[in-house]
Amino acid sequence: MNPCRPEEPPTVGVEEEYFLVHPGSRAVVPASARVVARASAALGEDVAGEFTEFQVEGRTQPCSGARELRAELCRVRTALADAARAEGLRLCASGTPVIADADADVSGDRSGDSTLTYISDHPRYRAGVLQYRSMLDDFAVCAFHAHVHLPDRETAVLTCNHLRPWLPLLVAMSANSPYHRGRDTGYAGWRAVIRSRFPCLGPPPYAASLAEHERLATAMAATEAMLDPGMPFWDVRPNPHLPTLEVRAMDVLPDVADTVALTLLIRALVATAASRAAAGDPGPRTGAELLRAAYWRAARDGWPGHGADPLTGRVLPYAVQAQKLVGHVRPALRAYGDEDEVTAFLDRLASRGPGAERQRARMAAEGRLSAVVDGLVRETCPDR
Repeated sequence: MNPCRPEEPPTVGVEEEYFLVHPGSRAVVPASARVVARASAALGEDVAGEFTEFQVEGRTQPCSGARELRAELCRVRTALADAARAEGLRLCASGTPVIADADADVSGDRSGDSTLTYISDHPRYRAGVLQYRSMLDDFAVCAFHAHVHLPDRETAVLTCNHLRPWLPLLVAMSANSPYHRGRDTGYAGWRAVIRSRFPCLGPPPYAASLAEHERLATAMAATEAMLDPGMPFWDVRPNPHLPTLEVRAMDVLPDVADTVALTLLIRALVATAASRAAAGDPGPRTGAELLRAAYWRAARDGWPGHGADPLTGRVLPYAVQAQKLVGHVRPALRAYGDEDEVTAFLDRLASRGPGAERQRARMAAEGRLSAVVDGLVRETCPDR
């Protein structure tokens, strides 16, 4: 993408993480290796394991527009749902496990030198356990990551500066984790709270250049606050392996239409920010303290609540902040033909609520968490 020409739509891609749940107990089940092995026949490298054996990850191919992205997401979800069903399980898009068996601790047995029971067998995950220890005991969380094609890493870092103030709004709009292992947390997005304990997660630091961005990551890795400076886990980053800017703040969403629309909104935001960065605009120097507070408020209240607007410091309804964002990126939305998709998404948020609100509505209507899980499973892959 030429960042100075937002009329040329960059391609987008999505990574989504899902839980594997038992259709009877609705608890998470450590079966990712079996499900990934089955699904790989249809998906190849577009499926992978995740941090715990309770999770699987699906990846789309790069897409040019809404129709293609929707088809890709349905392709991936269908193959994963079919693989899960073949193992007697269901695919569930929730930011945190709604229900977990009492003995299904993420960490497993920590006595002596025993292997941690439910951590997937990957060197990076094992290194994380050694480094972060009990901070990872309940780190089973599912996200959706939006990738926007942006091969110039210098421009990508400067673009991050422009995206930082909007990240809390993305947390609020995508909040889909009010329940955690059998209890109502009182939050809309508990996944964001779990992640906030880590010094290497959350909004990226302001960086005036790619070199400064890399120096900060290297310094954090030297303190052991970050595993690998070449793979920082900040909520916006130039992807270490792909020519994309990756936005990672969002809970996984159960409704494919919502994922498509939010991805297109993020594309318009990235394109607008990249154009400004290429024109010499360094982006707002939003203070880390206000940004952290805005994240917390977004995780607690979510849509349709109120939260801090990091650009002004004022507490505003998220619906108002969303309209500000749409106005900010409207030229790109119109140039790419995406305005109607985004408007429909905002209308859905207003009429039926976000994921967290729908989860609580099911609990209020039926009085059991199993109904919450069943609703999520139906939304995740309606045809399965």
